[in-house]
Amino acid sequence: MKPAALRSRDRIAGATTIEFALGLLVFLTFALGVVDFARMLFTWNAASEVTRYGARYAAVCDDMTQQAEVLAQMQQLLPQIEEIEVNWSRADGVACTPSTCEAVTVGIKDLNYQWISPIAGAVAPLIPMPKFSTYLPREVMRKDPNSEAIC
Repeated sequence: MKPAALRSRDRIAGATTIEFALGLLVFLTFALGVVDFARMLFTWNAASEVTRYGARYAAVCDDMTQQAEVLAQMQQLLPQIEEIEVNWSRADGVACTPSTCEAVTVGIKDLNYQWISPIAGAVAPLIPMPKFSTYLPREVMRKDPNSEAIC
């Protein structure tokens, strides 16, 4: 049998280990929450930039029937995108062709953010993000012969 002094030290060492484990759990949960929040802000910014890129692609390529191509270009930058909305328009509301359109609007529909941290992921596994859209007027709907084509 161990003397009383050694048993006391064993209890203190065990208590320290348990306190460390609990403290580490709280710290890691907080750290993962910060990383998750940073990922959400990155996704938000990326979605905004991708709609801008998609609108430019739609405007420059002047092909109103290729919504799937615009989606494919946008998915190269943000693979989570599943559905987009592309609208070519005129100021008077009349249907238009690529030569008569005055503007294009590209938007992302139903983009959700997936948490990775354990506590937030259990409470809210998918967070719906707002609708992102970009409007480009006709003056940018031309190809520049001196630049590299994106089409």
